Amino acid sequence: MKVRTDAIEAWEQHVALFAIVKLDSSGFVRGWNVGAEDLKGYSADEIIGQHFSLFYRAVDRENRLPDTLLDRARSDGSVEDHGWRVRKDGSQFWAHVTITAIHDDTGVGGFVKIVRDITAEKQAQDEQVSLQRTFAHDLISPVTALRGYLDLLEDEIGTDNRYLRLALETSEHLAAMAGALMADAVSGMRDDERTFDVSLVVRGSATVVLRAGAEERIHFDRLDTATVRGDVLALRRAFANVLENAARYSDEDIHVEVVRGDDTVSVTVRDAGRGIHPDDIDTIAAPGERGRLAEPEDGGTGLGLASVVAAVAEHHGALEIDSAIGVGTTITITLPLAG
Repeated sequence: MKVRTDAIEAWEQHVALFAIVKLDSSGFVRGWNVGAEDLKGYSADEIIGQHFSLFYRAVDRENRLPDTLLDRARSDGSVEDHGWRVRKDGSQFWAHVTITAIHDDTGVGGFVKIVRDITAEKQAQDEQVSLQRTFAHDLISPVTALRGYLDLLEDEIGTDNRYLRLALETSEHLAAMAGALMADAVSGMRDDERTFDVSLVVRGSATVVLRAGAEERIHFDRLDTATVRGDVLALRRAFANVLENAARYSDEDIHVEVVRGDDTVSVTVRDAGRGIHPDDIDTIAAPGERGRLAEPEDGGTGLGLASVVAAVAEHHGALEIDSAIGVGTTITITLPLAG
């Protein structure tokens, strides 16, 4: 009699948490573990020989999602998917699915499909999105009221008051951020799962720039379509901060390019302003650092570029600064393409 070790028992318990399904090259079930039986409700005798599309909703079958996933696994080696799947009793669960192609001498001889039930995680995520949506909604109302009061105050004292002007700019920024937060909540997707066209985010970030008349000075010379994965709100703020700095330290036109490469996309913002002192290049992105050429009337806190560096790092990107005094500054953000 074999002695079953604790390690083997622990491994079998771990494997049982996952549905592991073996498919032939056409998608018919050829193997079925205990985890699959527990998760989907079918015994091996009931399901072996059936097509795996049985686990998908009718609408997904009509849209040929099962075939699409197999085609992607066949061409790319593997594919991941999140979505609703159907048990034997008709109930649904939110699944994380990985399908991996198995190769033999003739090509793809079959697939291994691993399924995990993450319904609880999705419910927690949905609750978080609901809270975010409520917070954004509650934030928009007082920000809008604040802007209305500032407009009334402007009618009383005019537009020459520096502090009023800064308050108006700040209220615009708060309103833009609240709107972006609401849009992010309405989308209801996790940031690390979202893919989007970075050129659209760059163009939209220009509307968040606070400097008066800056939007008219921003010229989009090139906007390649390039899909990246990440946090839309964080990148929008990052691009807006770069544009805000360009507008703050330059009175000339600002030129923006989004250029797609083989596996990365570069976003370049170029101004013709006062530039950055060479001795400040290495430290200019540190929190609170404004550089020796900054003047009190410029405004700013020295935190914008530091937040840009943090956002770019979170997206596994890179930031480069090229500047010359009296010539201008060029900032290039490079991000990996999705997939």
